[in-house]
Amino acid sequence: MEAAAIVLAAGAGTRMKSKKPKVAHEVLGKPLVRWVVDEARAAGANRIVSVVGHLREQVIPLVEDCTEIVVQEQRLGTADAVASGREALSGFDGSLLVLSGDCPLITAETLSNLVAAREADNAAVALLTMKLADPFGYGRIVHDEAGRVCGIVEQKDATEAQRRIDSCNSGFYCFDSAWLFEALTRIDDNNAQGEFYLTDVVELAYREGRGVVEVVTPDPQECLGVNSRVQLAEAVKVAQRRINRRHLDNGVTMIDPDQVWIGPDVRIASDVELYPQVFLMGSTVVGEDSVIGPNSRLTDTVVGAGCVVDETVALDARLDDGATSGPRAYLRPGAHLCEGAKAGTHVEIKKSTVGKGSKVPHLSYIGDAVIGEGVNIGAGSITCNYDGKNKHATSIGDGAFIGSDTMMVAPVSIGAGAIVGAGSTIAKDVPADALGIARAEQVSIEGWAARKRGRLEQK
Repeated sequence: MEAAAIVLAAGAGTRMKSKKPKVAHEVLGKPLVRWVVDEARAAGANRIVSVVGHLREQVIPLVEDCTEIVVQEQRLGTADAVASGREALSGFDGSLLVLSGDCPLITAETLSNLVAAREADNAAVALLTMKLADPFGYGRIVHDEAGRVCGIVEQKDATEAQRRIDSCNSGFYCFDSAWLFEALTRIDDNNAQGEFYLTDVVELAYREGRGVVEVVTPDPQECLGVNSRVQLAEAVKVAQRRINRRHLDNGVTMIDPDQVWIGPDVRIASDVELYPQVFLMGSTVVGEDSVIGPNSRLTDTVVGAGCVVDETVALDARLDDGATSGPRAYLRPGAHLCEGAKAGTHVEIKKSTVGKGSKVPHLSYIGDAVIGEGVNIGAGSITCNYDGKNKHATSIGDGAFIGSDTMMVAPVSIGAGAIVGAGSTIAKDVPADALGIARAEQVSIEGWAARKRGRLEQK
């Protein structure tokens, strides 16, 4: 049966004490709401609606590429938020997941099980529940004498006896969509919050004999909601350990897994070694036999096989097989180290290609440049690519040798096999196999230093 999902992402999250809406906060580089959306998609929901409200201008860009957007104009409760999605899902008839956008640890497997449980009984609703030693703050699951779910009572509306119930609502549901949208028209806001509770439809389903299926999660951490900075940190730690365990099981070595942070969409081949204080985020890919050294942070970066990356910050960069970077290198967007190339100590590269086997060993800046194969860039060299208004390109041919402390004032081209003398400022093209040198003539004045010292002593 076809499945769809509504992701609730309209809340303010006041306990976060933040200028950002709650669902825009990140766990391992990925916004909370995007974790939920991606798991819903993986569970088979081919239509997903995100309900936004508070600071929606920050939330919409996070999900507009993969969901339909609806706006809850007034925050009148969870039932009102779900009802906001009615028009977007007009004509849909099937299993409808309703998900909390602030619960990043939910898994596609659990959501698939929830859909399967509802469809197996053709029930009005299947709800995911959990047993908690400390249920404070959660809605309590109420059962009848036969052990069937007959309702959910929110914390603020619960009696003392009900607050002692340890069976709790997780905030994840699967509904018969047609029944749900009709049932939403029949609930009221007669409660302590003065809101329209989605939980009230569970009691309706029970009273009408439409079927309520309870799915108890074996791992309550999946349902951990993020309502504060403390809970955000807890979610990060759970996600970190879950992801690291998966990579360890797949043949990745981590000297100290507690000091390695890997985003959920990162791909790592076997026999990769990760040192402490490594951050791999976004769509980063690391090829087999590579070593990522300490204090490295790679985001949306592709690392080939057999690379060594040490104390490097790389953003949207690419390292081909056998390339090396660092220590203390900065690879900015568009940096491309070809096979066997090197970006060494205190080197910054931006929007430039460093050819096969070429080296930028230390203390250099390379921007808007194309460097051929087998080139050596001496220490302290800079491509002067910016004139205060526009960026200009530098081209260096195969086998060229650039002496230390060379300024290449773009636009400029240095031919294949050319040599540039150390300390030069190159503002004109250097032909292939030529020597380019641009220095002021050295002058030595005999005795000048001694005379200067004498004058200082007299004072």
